[in-house]
Amino acid sequence: MHDGDATWNDTRAEPSAPAPEAAAGAGVAARLVPLLTKIMLGEERASADDLPIRVRAWDGSAIGPAAAPAYVVRHRRALRRLLWKPGELGFVRAYVAGELDIEGDVFAALDAVQRVMGAGDGPIRLSGDDKRDIVRTAVTLGAVGPEPKAPPEERGNGDAAPPGEPTAFFARIFGDGLAHGTGRWAGAADLDTAQSTAHEALAERLGLFPGARILDLNCGWGAFALHAARRHGARVVGLARTPGQAERVRTAAAAAGAAVEARGWDLAMAGDGPYDAIVGLADAASVGRPASRLAGLLAPGGRLVLEESTGGPAPHGGRRAITAGYLVPDGAEPRRLGALADELEDAGLEVPAVTTLREDHARTLRAWATGLQHHWDECAELAGPGRARVWLLYLAASALACENGRTGRYEIHAKRRI
Repeated sequence: MHDGDATWNDTRAEPSAPAPEAAAGAGVAARLVPLLTKIMLGEERASADDLPIRVRAWDGSAIGPAAAPAYVVRHRRALRRLLWKPGELGFVRAYVAGELDIEGDVFAALDAVQRVMGAGDGPIRLSGDDKRDIVRTAVTLGAVGPEPKAPPEERGNGDAAPPGEPTAFFARIFGDGLAHGTGRWAGAADLDTAQSTAHEALAERLGLFPGARILDLNCGWGAFALHAARRHGARVVGLARTPGQAERVRTAAAAAGAAVEARGWDLAMAGDGPYDAIVGLADAASVGRPASRLAGLLAPGGRLVLEESTGGPAPHGGRRAITAGYLVPDGAEPRRLGALADELEDAGLEVPAVTTLREDHARTLRAWATGLQHHWDECAELAGPGRARVWLLYLAASALACENGRTGRYEIHAKRRI
């Protein structure tokens, strides 16, 4: 079903090869040059050859360096989205809707745009003439019209409901073990080894021993909980975000004869304790548990290890990445490391050590994105093409944020005072 706009497939009546003018940079792509150079190159007003990306339009015409990361505008509705919502939100909506695509290395493509748009002391300022030129370009391309509806994959503000992707979808991303924490990559050649190394290191920091009672604040599909029970003889209570996760943990625990009990997500489901150790491994969203309650659940001398993403210096006034809002509620803004440590100290917990995981987490995110891309057709069928795009964009953008220091990842060690 169409809304009157031409699409890539609509306009390619002769699909054998682009017309000579398309190959030469004429056509729709050529008319995008003033818009793209003003937005991405500012006052330099350089030629399309100086763009950090290559752009191909729905008619097959292309501009930009041949070796640069490629963006494909498959539908003029993508331009309309950018007209109504300039910047990241319009871009994300067009990508999730399938109207804008990325060819080749998604990391390089996102990084190329972020580096240009994030350069200097602030966003590029457009003059009145620039804005009028952009509108004229949009008019000539038929991109002016009512604001398109947001893709159905976009989550509302404050919507804390978990995504509905099936377990098989996440198995393609995280691997068959469905470990959702940060892997430890020193000496590890693959994701499974990195996750196994991380689990064993975590068990050591928690001081696990046979019979120890452990609370897993975000057990996911049970990867660490099962490791702690089978390898170290611990008795684990795991809090699961979804009934599907809980059911999988119960099934795996029964098959392995492991002392793992899966409960609901509410912290009240943990009971009154005491626990010898508590662990919280963050995934796309923060674990977000009150420190005072965690302190009350720990036995005297008990250990707490939290793995959390933290906010760092952000460009242009600390604006939150829009991509995060597609997976987690807007209220889950990552806090600064100091605020997390202060909250634990105020609750009566000592914080003897903090370990940085930023580089390990960036590599883990890249490995997850690779898994998604490797199983792309299957993942798109399992969760829908829009949700698969959401996850790929989120994983790639998060990895880049870790690599350039805009987002941190830390393992915070705490202990209840005796």
